[in-house]
Amino acid sequence: MKVEFFKYQGTGNDFVMIDNRQHVFDTNDVKRIAFICDRRFGIGADGLILVENDDKVDFKMIYYNADATQSFCGNGSRCAVAFAKYLGIIDSTATFEAIDGIHKATIKDDVVKLQIQDVKHVEQHKTHVFLDTGSPHHVQLEDNLSTIDIKSEGAKIRYAEPYNKAGSNVNFVTKIANGSFRVRTYERGVEDETLSCGTGVTAVAIAMNYIGETEKNIVELKTQGGTLQVSFVEEENTYRDIWLIGPAKQVFKGTIEC
Repeated sequence: MKVEFFKYQGTGNDFVMIDNRQHVFDTNDVKRIAFICDRRFGIGADGLILVENDDKVDFKMIYYNADATQSFCGNGSRCAVAFAKYLGIIDSTATFEAIDGIHKATIKDDVVKLQIQDVKHVEQHKTHVFLDTGSPHHVQLEDNLSTIDIKSEGAKIRYAEPYNKAGSNVNFVTKIANGSFRVRTYERGVEDETLSCGTGVTAVAIAMNYIGETEKNIVELKTQGGTLQVSFVEEENTYRDIWLIGPAKQVFKGTIEC
């Protein structure tokens, strides 16, 4: 089967996009999804995204990790908004459905602002913070961020108690200045470090505010693939009106036999 695809990236977090409004792609074909994301035998990506029609909102986004498991993805959602604009589905604003519910977004030039669901529960532990920003995230401060083996150390935490089989994404953080942090993330589903993670930097921004590392409600997050911003409103330990802001760009397009 020949499939037309588009490659997008958001601060180095890369995705294969497929226009599936005519249901040309079999969403149950797990092996095909994993093959497409394989960097040696397929196209190569952190995830695969299908954009489909929806009766109530502008479009539906279906996201698959590189291992073909489904989840919500912040940078992937931002890229899906850019792709939807390219397809002519939206103009400068969007409302779309993802696995965790309805999201709003805006796009101007290559910058996409994505609204994240409210965060009502943050767990503070001795060594880390845990919260869910559409995907579960473990957040911990590190002094030697540049030298840490993210894949090895992230995997240890991702599979350990209390996460076990379900797993968690793992974010290692260094404070640069008040309201500015450097982040490296181990992503479950990719099972490796990615150059950026949208839900991860969102979790970091909220976690750092929650534990008092910053009082700012607009936080800058520097990842291996670029810089993102997260803004939010905090009221009585509930974080709402959360926005993930950063670039999303088309890299190339093509066809693949799969």
